[in-house]
Amino acid sequence: MESGLRPRLLAALEAGTVRVPSLGERAEDVVELVRFFVGQQARRAGAVVERLSDESERRLRAYRWPGNLRELESVLERAVLSAREPILEVDKALLDEGLPLGHYRLLTKLGEGGMGEVWRARHQLLARPCAVKLIRPDRLGAGHRDTALERFRLEARTISRLSSPNTVRLYDFGLSESGSLYFVMELLRGLDLFALVKGFGPLPPERVVSVLRQACRSLAEAHEAGLLHRDVKPHNLFLCRLGLDCDVVKVLDFGLVKTVGGEEEAQITAEGALTGTPAYIPPERAAGGPGDARSDIYSLGCVAWWMLTGRTVFTGDPMAMIVHHVRTVPERPSKALGQPIPERLEQLVMDCLEKAPGERPATALELWQKLGEVPLENPWTPERAESWWREKLPDLAGAAPGDDPSAEISLTPIE
Repeated sequence: MESGLRPRLLAALEAGTVRVPSLGERAEDVVELVRFFVGQQARRAGAVVERLSDESERRLRAYRWPGNLRELESVLERAVLSAREPILEVDKALLDEGLPLGHYRLLTKLGEGGMGEVWRARHQLLARPCAVKLIRPDRLGAGHRDTALERFRLEARTISRLSSPNTVRLYDFGLSESGSLYFVMELLRGLDLFALVKGFGPLPPERVVSVLRQACRSLAEAHEAGLLHRDVKPHNLFLCRLGLDCDVVKVLDFGLVKTVGGEEEAQITAEGALTGTPAYIPPERAAGGPGDARSDIYSLGCVAWWMLTGRTVFTGDPMAMIVHHVRTVPERPSKALGQPIPERLEQLVMDCLEKAPGERPATALELWQKLGEVPLENPWTPERAESWWREKLPDLAGAAPGDDPSAEISLTPIE
């Protein structure tokens, strides 16, 4: 039996190190493989394709094929399906040096945090722009891998259950061949509330009402499903251009979401562990206790205070802010801002910031209804929103996603 094996192959097998060269290392094989795949795809599609053009052949030979044979087959399938002439042309737009990840290409890194990255990406076949949140287990350490996997699966399951237009849409999720966790979401064009207020100052009350009501719609659906966000903050409320609409709010990053009162909560986070952001953490959780839907409402009240004043409710180091949330009565936003705020809006914000959960609005839907009853002299209309975007963010006001990659801003990474 051994006499039929080449000596070098036998030696490699004995050493246990058989390495198959990648397609990028075998440029001389590309043309033959192309002929095979083109013939195969042409028969499947019923297309009359005689040969590859000389220019396309040179282009394919020079390409590095980071996705290996699977990418070559995918590119040729798309080229054959769109072919209109016997001589096949492979558009260079089909070849992208982005990093392959399943059926996606990672094109541009948009952000990075302690546990993950966010990339602008596209689907290889659909060419649809999207955002990919990538979680690398090697950054977590072996002892945290199981927790990270469970957290990932919970986030994916959670978002997939939500259908509100004010909740970021989940397209896909999975585990790559290299062991990286990823999930694919809609690519948003715009900026989060933190960047908005930092760049343009406090928002007028009528715009604050518009943002809060949209956020309430997202949270109300989540709460109705028995889910908490647990990290409502300006970074996780994103204002975007969506179709013809401006100032559409998307609630991001349900990565800290927990099943209310469910067994998964105890399994994922150690008892007494704090999750969230100190500037927006509700008193009951700052004190180490459990939270419920009214905890998200408290955090949303902190976000409202931030939008109205350009400041956080409490300042200082993280521990000082946590103590303030437990013990200190917050200042009214009109006093911090130095100018009047509609009385009913200000009172609603202060109601959200009550220390006792029972004294806050009971549900996000109730808060949404009460915000709708706030009298406003100059409501924030779609026309005003579009006018603001065209004046302040002209690059984002008119183009569709993918037209100008430099103008695309997307999801924040897991922190």
